[in-house]
Order: sequence, then structure tokens, then C-alpha cells
Amino acid sequence: MSFAIAHSGLAALRPWAEQRIGARFYRILFALVSLSLAVVLIIYFFNHRYDGIQLWRVQGIPGIKSLVWWLSAVSFLFLYPATFNLLEIAAIQKPQVHLYETGIIRITRHPQMVGQVIWCIAHTLWIGTSFTLLTSVGLILHHCFGVWHGDQRLSKRYGDAFESVKERTSVFPFLALIQGRQTLKWEEFIRPAYLGVIGFVGLLWWAHPLLMRATAQINW
Repeated sequence: MSFAIAHSGLAALRPWAEQRIGARFYRILFALVSLSLAVVLIIYFFNHRYDGIQLWRVQGIPGIKSLVWWLSAVSFLFLYPATFNLLEIAAIQKPQVHLYETGIIRITRHPQMVGQVIWCIAHTLWIGTSFTLLTSVGLILHHCFGVWHGDQRLSKRYGDAFESVKERTSVFPFLALIQGRQTLKWEEFIRPAYLGVIGFVGLLWWAHPLLMRATAQINW
């Protein structure tokens, strides 16, 4: 709850804050608050993921582990489209609000929400506890609110230009493509950012056992 309030609250305050403290300092403040709370929550989740009732056990079923890893890898491709503007995230360049209609936005207008849903499905399937299920429901609800909140902020900022983008894109993945409102252009996916995400997924796969052991040493 604290992360959701801080993250969405600071996002809502962006226009007001940028006018008073500047875009770069706002980005640094936003990142520090969001990342600090996220790290705390991730460690807590890792250490308590098997709390509550064990609702199902599928870890011994052949193919489930591979399925979970593939779903997790796909989720990161949706979760981190912001790496396109890595210099802005680090406040090296002046952070800006962008109105995109290319690449993964052709698949879904809110890729982070879709990525979070896929991640939650994969990890809830694998762990199977009531704690993980409730955590996943909370994360998904927060991202669904983010869909509405994000559209409201873009509509207020860009007006008719955003409404035009909204008509040509969809929240539900691939819906605009199926309805013929959008066309997928594969060349738009040939970007260093996607290679970076793929490299990150490989690193995470290698470091996952180390990460589990490290977080277990923190008594939260």
C-alpha cells in the first residue's frame, strides 16, 4: 500500500513538482522513493512467499519450471519499455513525458501492466500460496489503477493527440491489432534496449539462487 500511494501520488504530482524543483530533481526524488520502497517490498515478498495456506503444488510437474521461466522472461519485455529512455531515467538527460505509438505500444498501450500480470501469473502458479496469491492480486489492482491514472494524465497533458493514440491502441494486448486499428512493425523491436532486457533476464536467471540466499539473511 505504501509503495502504491507513493508511486502513484508522485506520478500525479509530476507537473506541479517539475515546475518547482525541476524535471531532473523530480526524477531523482521519484526514483529514490519508488526504488527504496520497491526493494523493501521485494525482500519481504521473497522471505514470506511461502506464508499462509498452500493452495496447490505444481513444482514437480514436468515443464512447469520452464513455463514459469518463459513467462517471467516475457513479462520483463513488457515491464521495462522505459529503458528506451535510460538517460532520462538517470536524469542525465532532461526527463520528459513521451506519447508513444511504436514498438510494444502497438501491442498494448500499457505494457508495464501486462508485464506485471504475466509475472504474477507465473510466480503465483509456481509458489501456490495464499500469501503470493493475495500479493499478486494487490499488484495487479495497483497496475489496473495505473492504467486509468496514466490515461487520465496523458489525456490532460496532450488532449486530442492522446485521444487519437488511444483510438489506435488498446490496453488488452493484441486487441487493436486483431481489430485492424494497429499494424505490427517488427523492425521497431530491433533496439539495444530489448537486448539489454534479454541480457538482464539471463543475469537474473543465473543470479536467482544467490538472490534468494541473500534476501534470506535479512530478517524482515
